[in-house]
Order: sequence, then C-alpha cells, then structure tokens
Amino acid sequence: MADEYFNEHEQGEAVKKWLKENGGAILMGLIIAFGGLFGFRQWQGWEDNQKQRASAEFEIMSQLLDEDQMDAAMANYQTLRDDYAKSPYATLAALAMARARVEADQPDLAMTLLRFVAENGRPAALKAVGRERLARLMLAQGQPEEALALVGESAGGDGAFSAAFAEVRGDIHAALGQSEEAVANYQQALDALEEGVGDRQYLELKIKAQGGAVTAPDSEEDSQS
Repeated sequence: MADEYFNEHEQGEAVKKWLKENGGAILMGLIIAFGGLFGFRQWQGWEDNQKQRASAEFEIMSQLLDEDQMDAAMANYQTLRDDYAKSPYATLAALAMARARVEADQPDLAMTLLRFVAENGRPAALKAVGRERLARLMLAQGQPEEALALVGESAGGDGAFSAAFAEVRGDIHAALGQSEEAVANYQQALDALEEGVGDRQYLELKIKAQGGAVTAPDSEEDSQS
C-alpha cells in the first residue's frame, strides 16, 4: 500500500514541479478572480451613481412641472430618456409629463408619451399603467375602437390591473352604446376589486346607469345551496 503513495520528499518535488508548470495559470486565475470582484464593486458603485443622477433629474423635472414650467422640465425629461432609458425614472417621468400635456390640452403629445410607457415601461407593471391611461385618453379623444383594441380581454391579465382594465372596457362599451357589454365589464371589475381597493360604489352606479343589476360575489353559491 505504501508504494502507491509518494514519500514526503517525492511529494515536495512533485508539488514544486506542478507549481512551476501551472503557477502562471494559478496567478492569472487569482488576478481574474480579484479583478472580477473589483470590477463588480466598481459596477455597483457606477450603478448606484446612475440611480442617484436619474433620481435627481426626476426630482428637478417634477418640481418644474409643479411650478408650471413645462418647457424647462422638458430638458430634464429628455436627459432621462437619453441617458437613463432603462431606469424606472424614465418611465415615471414620461407618465408625469403625459399628465402635464393633458392638463395643457396637448393630448397628441400625451399619447406619444403614454405609448412610450406602454411599450417600454420599467418595471413591466408600469406598461399596464401606460396602456390603461392611453386607452382612457383615446376614449376621451373620440377613439373608442382604438382604445378597446388596446385594453382587450387579455391586456390586463389576471393581476392587479384586471379590475382597472375591465372598468375601462366598460366605459368604452358604454360610450359605444353597448350597455350589455358595459355592464358585464363593470361587474367583472367589481368582482376583481380587492378588499379596500377602488371605488365599489362608483362601479355599482355605473352598472345601474347602464340598466344593469349589481351581482353579489356569493350570489351564485347561495342559489346553489
């Protein structure tokens, strides 16, 4: 059994030989490892700096909008779009600027901003916000068919926006004179509302205004029992 192993001298010589042959590779591996760690920390610092700059641009833009200085705010908005397009601040800036455009009676410019959010919003949830607001603006501008295509049955998904999208579809069908479809969508919105979220009474009024009757969520279970 002992013959199968090196003695201490042989082991020492073998280690020296292996290090001589592979030492360069080990050193390079260490350089890459520590260099990667240093690079990662540098990247983290750069990313934090980018977030801080984007946040500052957004705060300045918001302040200028609050002071009705939309032309001045556009410079900050453009910086966010050009330099921080993948940041959530660019999306939030577009939503804020769209609202300002609506208040300034510039719906076409607002639609362009909302389309940007609907297509490129970050995080993804803000895309749904952009679609919902764009659909409402389209409806207000007399484009119900386009609005309905934007918030189709699957547009809001089954998540937090399903109630909002269903309500928008109800408003669109109501505008088109399609009371039955409007009631169905309002009821869907009502059923999708989470406890304590949204205005249930307002949705119920919309259902009644279209000649419908509000259906309680547990009415079907009661009728089967």
